[in-house]
Amino acid sequence: MFDAHVHIIDPRFPLVENHGYLPEPFTVADYRARIASLKGLSVDGGAVVTASYQGNDQEYLKAALSELGEGWVGVTALPLDATDEDIVALDALGVRAVRFNLRRGATDLRLLADLANRAFDLVGWHAEFYVDATLLLSLEPVFAKLPAVSIDHLGMSTRGLPYLLNLVDRGVRVKATGFGRTTISDVSDVLRQIHAVNPAALMFGTDLPGTRARRAFEVHDLDVIADAVGDDLSAVMCDNARSWYRCAQVNATAPSHSPAAISAPNSSTSMDNPTAFTA
Repeated sequence: MFDAHVHIIDPRFPLVENHGYLPEPFTVADYRARIASLKGLSVDGGAVVTASYQGNDQEYLKAALSELGEGWVGVTALPLDATDEDIVALDALGVRAVRFNLRRGATDLRLLADLANRAFDLVGWHAEFYVDATLLLSLEPVFAKLPAVSIDHLGMSTRGLPYLLNLVDRGVRVKATGFGRTTISDVSDVLRQIHAVNPAALMFGTDLPGTRARRAFEVHDLDVIADAVGDDLSAVMCDNARSWYRCAQVNATAPSHSPAAISAPNSSTSMDNPTAFTA
């Protein structure tokens, strides 16, 4: 399995208190021990995702990717004034996306779009959003300018599900992660609806260690995914994310580095390139 959403919290590196919160350590060794304790779960790659309490620190991410080794990539937070050289250097170390956490802080959306597009143009990074689905419609002016986007944790709620499904139809990917942190009462139904719109959209992740969530990942969550996606379980658990993060390709197409903006709502789309928005 490819774990598309993991947080590594290494006490060797500084943390930034966020809304009065600081997490407990969760090192690479802790992650490996937790995975080993989960019967039936075998992980051979994944994505280390920068959280709000890590600010724009890159040193922890570099260390985590070095320790995890082959098959692992990074998702980072960047300061808006990050240089082209910064982005290219991080890409060389295995970073493959830039994350925007809109639940834990305000961001100038125009500058956000500029940064995301620059990262895509330079090295093909997609943009990941931690955002409640209720805000997705208000973000349409931003999404309309971005060539590649994924949404964390099923969009967190069902209140914006129709618009999330519209985005999925237009090429957005969605992480099947963080079931214990969402307000979604029927996760299986949401998974099923996303999968019906685009079978390539869902990407599994444990979201370990589950900071601030009501509960962390449980093996039972795999049963929920399997029930929702049926024969496409292997794609959701591995292939979709490997393709999206440009790891070893498994029956999928790597994203083009030529931007194609997300189409407007209700317009027709072509999914010949599953990792690019097309008008």
